[in-house]
Amino acid sequence: MNLSIPKELLTFFKKLENNNNRDWFNEHKPEFKAIEAKAKKAYNHLGELMGVHDQIEKIKIFRIYRDVRFSKNKLPYKTHFGGSFTRKKPELRGGYYLHIQPNNESFIATGFWDPNKEDLLRIRKEFEMDDSEIRDILKDKTFKSTWGNFTGDELKTAPKGFDKEHSAIDLIRRKQFIFVKKYSDEEVLADDFINEVNQAFKNVRPFLDYMSDVLTTNLNGESLL
Repeated sequence: MNLSIPKELLTFFKKLENNNNRDWFNEHKPEFKAIEAKAKKAYNHLGELMGVHDQIEKIKIFRIYRDVRFSKNKLPYKTHFGGSFTRKKPELRGGYYLHIQPNNESFIATGFWDPNKEDLLRIRKEFEMDDSEIRDILKDKTFKSTWGNFTGDELKTAPKGFDKEHSAIDLIRRKQFIFVKKYSDEEVLADDFINEVNQAFKNVRPFLDYMSDVLTTNLNGESLL
């Protein structure tokens, strides 16, 4: 059984980019549903592989329909395929995301997109107290070659209550803690793509486990669970 990303998925989205309307989509909906079923099998297979090295609580495949109620962009359909993989809560924090989009726009992402106010303060306090462990993770050869550096939003200066001259201010001023790895169409359609993504997600585990430990303990290291 072929559990790779179906080539027809990229082809379909290229057509949809030029025909993003309900009439065209409804006419081609059976075609999309057949392709979607194949893509879901690939995502579920990835989830099974990830379950060997992590505790995946939920796989969510996002619908193709856009919510246009509060958007200036009124096109009714997404021109990409996405799915998230949630770790077992409350002890394991962070999650994974796989985004498939034609024209070399595919990527995987992991980390913390929108930490709440309490979590963000706890992370910053950890970095303020001791940034050696997170820096060791970030500079690890395998980790760095897979994921590179943090991406996402950050403040231009120190957050309130923190010293702008602190040696870890580059970490403390971050608002998001995200890693992104991009893929070409050719890479996405390769037979070993799902295995490659699984390995990349496995390589990020030291970071997710560190952050999980931070977010489930107080500054004295005592469990909050």
